[in-house]
Amino acid sequence: MVKVLFVCHGNICRSPMAEFVMKDLAKKAGAAEKFEIASAAVSREEIGNPVYPPARRELSKHGIDCHGHKARQVTMADYHHFDRIYYMDRSNARYLERLLPRDPDKIRPLLDHDVADPWYTGDFSQTWEDVLTGCKAILEEFL
Repeated sequence: MVKVLFVCHGNICRSPMAEFVMKDLAKKAGAAEKFEIASAAVSREEIGNPVYPPARRELSKHGIDCHGHKARQVTMADYHHFDRIYYMDRSNARYLERLLPRDPDKIRPLLDHDVADPWYTGDFSQTWEDVLTGCKAILEEFL
């Protein structure tokens, strides 16, 4: 089983979008049992909050439900538990360097460029495209 954790700033937009997109892709590929997939934040600002409504609507447009998600902060236990930790942008990488050991084999960017942050851009469809691209690459890598 491959254990994958997605991380963004607050765990209410990009990382939960990636979590639920990856779960959906794995399920459609008949590989859901081959993955453990979760998400977390580098900050504590949104702990306990659900997926941000516009992100939830974007997922819903693509037939993906994210009900029950509650934002949480990444922990050292996550570092030990997950095989891969994917972050969304360079700012997340800097926070992770303070929270977890430096480990480029385990902790890496989802894409070779920053995933569009819809909190600032308001463009949830671009974030969807970025997340989908990254998740498809992960699925291909492990299948």
